[in-house]
Amino acid sequence: MTQLASTAAAAARGSVSLSLDSEDLANTYERVSTRQFNHGKILIDALAPVPGEHALDVGCGTGRLGAEVARQVAPDGSVIGLDPLPLRVDIASGKHPGFRAFVGQAEDLSRFEDRSFDFAYMNSVLHWIEDKARALGELRRVLRAGGRVGVNSADARRPHQSAEIARRAALAVGFREGGVANAFGTTYRVDGDVLAKLLREAGFVDVDVREHTFVDTLSGADDLLSWSQSSSFGNFLAGASSAEVERLRAQLTLELEAFRTPSGIRLERYLVFATARRPA
Repeated sequence: MTQLASTAAAAARGSVSLSLDSEDLANTYERVSTRQFNHGKILIDALAPVPGEHALDVGCGTGRLGAEVARQVAPDGSVIGLDPLPLRVDIASGKHPGFRAFVGQAEDLSRFEDRSFDFAYMNSVLHWIEDKARALGELRRVLRAGGRVGVNSADARRPHQSAEIARRAALAVGFREGGVANAFGTTYRVDGDVLAKLLREAGFVDVDVREHTFVDTLSGADDLLSWSQSSSFGNFLAGASSAEVERLRAQLTLELEAFRTPSGIRLERYLVFATARRPA
């Protein structure tokens, strides 16, 4: 079994490692995360922040969205960000006077008292969390009466085109079935129906779920690989040898040409967004 096959087997069992991040991956993510920032803004627009509110950003990453929300709730509001990756918290810290970031995980918000926040959100985070019921229950607990929550997830019904292309390329060069797709960060995806059910079971009301399609323009295989590895904090292709990565890169280059347009390689991503509130 190759290193990549072993990693694929772990991914198929549902394991996600939080120990694979590096300074290079964190800095790359800060540079290439505009696509996530943009759909995060859609999530925040639906929550409609107003000045003076206090917000919780769970899975804040390098803090781009948290700093933007801090600007919206300024001057008297604030945003606290949590992320399990210390290197990304280091980058997030100091981006805005009203935004503070700490190391922490969605499933344990015990550092916060009940009813501490006016709204909370998880942007591109839910599909990394296995125990979603616990994480959503914690969000409900720390929200004030009537507080709003916003979450999104890669859509379990519609794999991203990039994930499908990576899967085909991996099979073409001899990697195990499903390995790259799972390591791509899709292990804990949910569809809209499941997301709505999870929110209601956590005690939220006025649940509104919507599907979104995003179109990304890529320059080539290196663009896709750098995004995939940095946004998965090293889980994508973890354990793969340099020779294995090179074989995949060459095959991806061939596969991606079918999607090239005059403006670049255009690929669709599919997410489900949901907003809800804690009962007043």
